[in-house]
Amino acid sequence: MNKETALRWSGYVAMAIVFAIACAMLSNWQFSRNAERDAELTLVKNNYSREAVPLAELIPEGGAFSPADEWRPVELTGEYLTDKTLLVRNRPHGGTSAFEVLVPLRTDDGRVVLVDRGWLRPGDDQPAPDSIPAPPSGGVTVTGRLQAGEPAARDGRVAADGQVPTIDLGLIGQETGQSGLMVDSAYVLMTDETPRPAERPNALEDPSADPGPYLSYAIQWILFAVMGFAFIWYMIRTEIRHRREDEESGTRQRSRRTPSRRRDSDMEAEDELLDAR
Repeated sequence: MNKETALRWSGYVAMAIVFAIACAMLSNWQFSRNAERDAELTLVKNNYSREAVPLAELIPEGGAFSPADEWRPVELTGEYLTDKTLLVRNRPHGGTSAFEVLVPLRTDDGRVVLVDRGWLRPGDDQPAPDSIPAPPSGGVTVTGRLQAGEPAARDGRVAADGQVPTIDLGLIGQETGQSGLMVDSAYVLMTDETPRPAERPNALEDPSADPGPYLSYAIQWILFAVMGFAFIWYMIRTEIRHRREDEESGTRQRSRRTPSRRRDSDMEAEDELLDAR
């Protein structure tokens, strides 16, 4: 093996190593995503069907929402601030870019909690819903599940009047004039309310139990790394085989030429003997 071949093969191996490192990093990222998804599913499984407790038990006055309490059912009593209703747009429900109906509720202890009452389809002739079912007036008891507030909209996205781009509780507190009163760490996904009105928004779906593709993607990246080394091995083996075939072909050609030269030499010797006679 000459120096040029050695350098070429070293380059092949270096490429395979770099590719394997990249695959390992991507695989590790997918394993991390899979672990996060497993933790989410475990949290839903542990909290979703628990008995509802008063909101103050999980978020006391002056306290903050704990991520471990996500999906916990809570009960709160108070009065809807119907004139502060907002729509959050671009929500994936019913195969459409739907809207969710957000209504602040002033609880009996004076705090304001944002309640997500469900979702509505876009209107027939307009992007916004044709109508928004009104919540019950007067005193109401709401049962729902706790959710953490969402981050602010990225890239400066804005929404039309009466709408918000995300459930950003700080922004909603400003939009509704309830900053300082609104619980700004969590909101409630409504499951029921008493008294129950004749018409309500569509109920929010249960969270998905799909573990996602992360584990299969992680395994695929590992296989890609192995395939990279296998491909380099195949290239080197192919080059060695071709080199051997070329050497064997050259040897056979030389062996065929040698007897011919010997026959020519013998014939010349015979001619010289005949001339000498």
